[in-house]
Amino acid sequence: MRTLIRSKPARITSAVSLIILSALFAPAAQANTLVSEVPAVGAVLTQAPNAVSVTAATTLLSDGNSLSVTDPSGTQVDDGSLTITDTTAVVGLKPLSATGIYTVAYTLLSATDTPLTGSYTFLYNAPAAISTPTASPTPATSVTSAPTSSSNSSANIAVLVFLGLATIVALFLIWYAGMIWRQYRKNRKSHGRTPHDRGAK
Repeated sequence: MRTLIRSKPARITSAVSLIILSALFAPAAQANTLVSEVPAVGAVLTQAPNAVSVTAATTLLSDGNSLSVTDPSGTQVDDGSLTITDTTAVVGLKPLSATGIYTVAYTLLSATDTPLTGSYTFLYNAPAAISTPTASPTPATSVTSAPTSSSNSSANIAVLVFLGLATIVALFLIWYAGMIWRQYRKNRKSHGRTPHDRGAK
């Protein structure tokens, strides 16, 4: 009987100790995990996002976290503006121009100092036609149209001046030819008189 009485409190003490230890070490044993990502893991995008965000299961510390985004060539395309709000980390993006797989890498520290490190990817399909370069030829066309109109007007003025000068020259030649013709007739008449005609007079 004494052995049974002594063993029962020992069992109770052991059970209570296990419950206390499990309660103490349970939060530390639970690893922090991601609840959601924007863009999502494996997402295929046709419009470029302006930010990337990841949400953890537990509250994040305000310092010590990192969130970066790299393009298909490995160049970092986030702007470094990391913001932590409760369980969510957000970083802004520079304008995306390359088509391909983008990688999001994160290191998150929860309130229990349990680091959460990992990465995931998403696909971005850049538009085939970019509107900015096609807009540049338009001003060039409008600029070249102005010299064309001015050159046409200059050519028209030159033609009119030339026609006016030609008309003046033509009138002068007609007048000069008439004067020569009158002089020629006058000389012919004077030379056409015979000595007999002159004696008769």
